[in-house]
Amino acid sequence: MVDKNKIEQAVKLLLEGIGEDVNREGLLETPQRIARMYEEIYGGMDEDAATHLSKTFTVENSEMVLEKDIVFYSTCEHHLMPFYGKAHVAYIPDGKVVGLSKLARTVEVFARRPQIQEQMNAQIADAIMENLNPKGVMVMVEAEHMCMTMRGVKKPGSKTMTVAVRGVFAQDEALQNRFWQMIRE
Repeated sequence: MVDKNKIEQAVKLLLEGIGEDVNREGLLETPQRIARMYEEIYGGMDEDAATHLSKTFTVENSEMVLEKDIVFYSTCEHHLMPFYGKAHVAYIPDGKVVGLSKLARTVEVFARRPQIQEQMNAQIADAIMENLNPKGVMVMVEAEHMCMTMRGVKKPGSKTMTVAVRGVFAQDEALQNRFWQMIRE
């Protein structure tokens, strides 16, 4: 649960720390705005992906299900700066599927936490494996990190790509290639 009072105090200290006047008109409500924003952008802290993945439907086939271009916004835990991009999530059902919006909601649960992209990618794949028990999962996340593009090395437009493979995807190169072909289409 987000503690808005602590956030407001911290923002005031931060503003003072950079030499700002916290009583300046433009900054008077900034601590409260930041507290409300943090409650929203870190909303995944109190969410469990299992909630979204629990409603399933029985299916006869076991063809790949792919939800691609799921836009997300997250925060790097090292610098508390945004990283954002797209996630591509595929799984091979083993008797049950989940509503397509639930894959996007699963991405959101993990994106709305301070963390690193590599961890987020694995968490998405693991949550789907644990809750749907599919034959396999493959997740690819591509993102631009403001901690790398706005500061530090300052290379705007560069993207970081991470991949997680589980189950049959880990053993089947043809299945992986089909995933890559489908996300390029």
